[in-house]
Amino acid sequence: MKRKIFIIATLMALFIPTISNAESWAKNIQYKFRIGYSIGATAPIGLPETIRSIDRYALTPSVFAGIDIQKSIYGKWGILTGIHFENKAMDGDVTTKAYHMELRKGDTQMEGLFTGKVHQEVTMVMFTMPVQATYTFNDKLQIKAGPYFSLVAGKDFEGIASDGYLRQGSPTGPKIEIGNKEGEWATYDFKDDMRDFQVGMGIGLDWDFYRNLGLSVDLNWGLNGIFKKDFKTVEDTLYPIYGSVGFFYHLK
Repeated sequence: MKRKIFIIATLMALFIPTISNAESWAKNIQYKFRIGYSIGATAPIGLPETIRSIDRYALTPSVFAGIDIQKSIYGKWGILTGIHFENKAMDGDVTTKAYHMELRKGDTQMEGLFTGKVHQEVTMVMFTMPVQATYTFNDKLQIKAGPYFSLVAGKDFEGIASDGYLRQGSPTGPKIEIGNKEGEWATYDFKDDMRDFQVGMGIGLDWDFYRNLGLSVDLNWGLNGIFKKDFKTVEDTLYPIYGSVGFFYHLK
């Protein structure tokens, strides 16, 4: 019994000063609601020789919304965190030569080097927490930079291979023709090989342009690729690289 009383007394001794300081600590906290649009791609660093050209890139519904909490720490320096709900997507076509692929044509699964057209669709629905240092130049302008951590709640990586051929197994393996019509083309789906957790770096600029309203510009760059470590079908590491433009509103 005495031990329990001692523990409770110790916790109260620690907690009461926290309560008394909470009001002064909260004075330097700001809350921002954000909404915006992202544009980018899941791509390797540098265009590999096996991708000969980018033939098409279409805008996708890559939107985000979230709440940020910012705390002033020392002078013009501070720290920012929060939670964002975001959708990062890509829709495009490329021409490849001897690009390593795993394809399905009808009921047949095949792997090898594909030369031809590839249509690709990527979707990642995520909950993201940024942890960024901030520097405030004045009452209008602020920069921020730091890591982010994303939990991938929904994902898709699929497409169509057409207008070409697959060398099965090796560059001199059996040649399988891939047509450009439904029933002749081949498909792929790698969503089960995508990571459930992503880490990256972000940098951005906030500009308060009218009362509680502001404009933000950000660049987020994934560091660990979108596929699991043991996934070897796509030889190049694909990183999610997205820029965004949005608006924010000061809630406090």
